[in-house]
Amino acid sequence: MSKFSQLSRQEIEAMFLVSDIKQTRVYQEAKQEEATTLLFRQLSKRFGKLSSNYIETISNLTIEQLEDLGEALLDFVDITDLEQWLKAHTNQ
Repeated sequence: MSKFSQLSRQEIEAMFLVSDIKQTRVYQEAKQEEATTLLFRQLSKRFGKLSSNYIETISNLTIEQLEDLGEALLDFVDITDLEQWLKAHTNQ
């Protein structure tokens, strides 16, 4: 039996700072996956089904790049804007 199983949720939360949790690999991966999924939904809604090239490139973006792309997307008029943004911000 784990020693944590006898602690209340509040006691466990008090043991960890929120900033500590945000630095964990699991948290960072979840945040990255969430940002990627949201961008795919937004881009697909705006431009239709994305090609596998776009999907692969966007999947490899850092969280910072995903956030920047999310902001830039607001100004995109057509799919060529996405293509130009990806060329300018990646090694594509």
